[in-house]
Amino acid sequence: MQLLHIDSAITGDQSVSRQLTARAVQAWVSAHPGTQVQQLDLAASVVPHLSADALGFRTGQAAATEAQRQENALSEALVSQFLAADVVVMGAPLYNFTIPTQLKAWIDRVAQAGRTFTYTEQGPKGLAGGKTVIVVLTRGGVYSTSEGGRAMEHQESYLKTVLGFFGITDVRFVRAEGVAMGPEAKAKALETADSEIRVAANQTAVAEAA
Repeated sequence: MQLLHIDSAITGDQSVSRQLTARAVQAWVSAHPGTQVQQLDLAASVVPHLSADALGFRTGQAAATEAQRQENALSEALVSQFLAADVVVMGAPLYNFTIPTQLKAWIDRVAQAGRTFTYTEQGPKGLAGGKTVIVVLTRGGVYSTSEGGRAMEHQESYLKTVLGFFGITDVRFVRAEGVAMGPEAKAKALETADSEIRVAANQTAVAEAA
């Protein structure tokens, strides 16, 4: 079994999401001995945002310059790594009401027609199903308990949409909310997240949609 461990927080050792993704990976490996882990640190190995030179996988045009060849090779490496993974543990802190730009740049690279999705006469169809994705969400405030908070949050809702677009139905969210609201609130958030990690790492895989 191949597990891809993705971190996107830019705060290093101070990052709550990094602490929790490490715990999630450890819990998964403990529950599934023999799992091989690959790590992708999007803050240390920054994925460039898409540019005109990086659109080869979208336009179908062959690379004409060295810059285009390098961009194509990077996109191919990232999508191949993602497709090869049976399990993905993804750290996604809330930055300005959404995901980090580093994570968005990675998603833009792996969202490839013919690789992770396709369009049919019935509409879009995901091609990356069969995976389990554990998404660790961290938030300084609390957004899930009120209508106003949920309307402001474009982190969980976006990732649920894009992963579903890729055909992934087994998405397990771990939430740590209120981590910036004082020591007591942070401790409670981490305790809740730890409990959710144990469940996410041990639950039976969700059946793929027909």
